[in-house]
Amino acid sequence: MRRLLLTLCSLLLLTFGSGRNLHAQNAEPEKPKVTRILFVLDASGSMMAPWEGRPRWDVARSLLAKMVDSLNAYPNLQLGLRAYGHQHPNSENNCEDSKLEVPFAPKNARAIKARLATLKAQGNTPITYSILQSANDFPVDRNSRNVLILITDGLESCKGDPCATSVALQRKHVFLRPFIIGLGAERDFGKQLECLGQYYNAADVSTFRTILDNVISQTLTKTTVSVNLTDEIGKPVESNVNMTFVNNVTETPEYNYVHYRDAQGKADVLDIDALQGYDLVINTVPPVRQANLPIKPGRANVLTYKTPQGTLSLQAPNISPNPYGKVDAVVRAAGSGATVVSLPFGTRQKLLAGPYEVELLTLPRLTRRISIRQGQETTVTYDAPGALNIVTDLKGFGSIYRLNNDDSQTWVYNLPEGSSKLTLPMQPGVYRLVFRTRTATGSKFTDVRSFSIRSGQTSSVSMFSK
Repeated sequence: MRRLLLTLCSLLLLTFGSGRNLHAQNAEPEKPKVTRILFVLDASGSMMAPWEGRPRWDVARSLLAKMVDSLNAYPNLQLGLRAYGHQHPNSENNCEDSKLEVPFAPKNARAIKARLATLKAQGNTPITYSILQSANDFPVDRNSRNVLILITDGLESCKGDPCATSVALQRKHVFLRPFIIGLGAERDFGKQLECLGQYYNAADVSTFRTILDNVISQTLTKTTVSVNLTDEIGKPVESNVNMTFVNNVTETPEYNYVHYRDAQGKADVLDIDALQGYDLVINTVPPVRQANLPIKPGRANVLTYKTPQGTLSLQAPNISPNPYGKVDAVVRAAGSGATVVSLPFGTRQKLLAGPYEVELLTLPRLTRRISIRQGQETTVTYDAPGALNIVTDLKGFGSIYRLNNDDSQTWVYNLPEGSSKLTLPMQPGVYRLVFRTRTATGSKFTDVRSFSIRSGQTSSVSMFSK
């Protein structure tokens, strides 16, 4: 315990003494956060069962008293104690037997130890009710770190759903992901409590002591994460990419950073609260998502992900003015119908290296298959359009088709019904115009004309009224 105390003191000086707000690197040093630890202690009748020659209740009280005593001098730390199952005997089956015995306060180890000495284990196991009530134990303070440590030897006995309650309170940011320490627990016992948070199985007294030390160490020691973004061969060259650490319980963003690499090529170090689980979204185009980050509490974690990027350059033909006006392109990953990004011509966009399909919203639409390579620029353009001039002013129904090399035809455009007379910019190629007037008395009176479009030239087509 003494060794743990010395280690935690040195780490706390780093954690709380000189940290800067990584959300704004040039900001003034932020006020250290208060960490509040609420011990929720099972005082049900089953805690009187023997455990290596002593009742579990006595072991739990003794080790918890020593722990709070060792934490009494910590700066920016407050402790609280809630117990359940201690006010009514088990025969009463009381499912609201839970009470905040010692509210949060700095340096209150004496009060907690004194109350532990007088509590009696005798009743039910209302875990859900106790977790729900703990929401009122933490002061309203958005800048604090709220930690709940549940110590129990049994499962919920009051038909509640402690897992759903825990998740709901985490989503409301009442507390971080809880710690659950099962005393003398069987395997099936632990599986039913894992959903509450981080579960530990203290099968014997020695393990319980170690776990309690470990949980406190995780709570109070500093954890950092560096993210290396590499090219295809693992060289850390990528940077300046938005990264989002998403709480994988609440599914909300906890940290947003723009990746930074110094002059020596090293990624910077981020302070991350290890009491939560995260998915990392690297907001390249398309994004890369890594679920369940392997962050070890109290360590300097280095995470590495391949995010090789190249550049797509959309260049319109050198004509002024462009008869199309504004032209966009839709980028999709090869073989996927989902849009990665939509861009106007004249822009450059970084993309993850790989194969893509780029659909050019010209008339007709054109599809280019491209490959984006690490550190290289891929240019996509289209031919300068020509123009179709339909000189006949008729009302009717018609369409324009592109004639393909295999003599098939592909629909391109529907003529307006109000008048067939129009001028339309189009890509070079061979086309077919199919038209029937509104007054025609049968399909056989459909007029079919073929024509060609050449870059920078106008092709005129006349139709007949039949």
